[in-house]
Amino acid sequence: MASITINISDEQLQKLQALARESDISLEDLLRARIEDWLSQPTSEFTEAANYVLKKNAELYRRLA
Repeated sequence: MASITINISDEQLQKLQALARESDISLEDLLRARIEDWLSQPTSEFTEAANYVLKKNAELYRRLA
């Protein structure tokens, strides 16, 4: 298993620690679970944005042709 180190503000750390306490889990488990959620969610917003840009560019290219 790999590990990473990131810098966050004291305020962010306090908020994360509070969330972990509220969930009765360790800070590491909270972050690990959130990362897993983030990675497993479909990237619908990105896909929608990419499709929009591609559609707009296709229309532009059609008009320029």
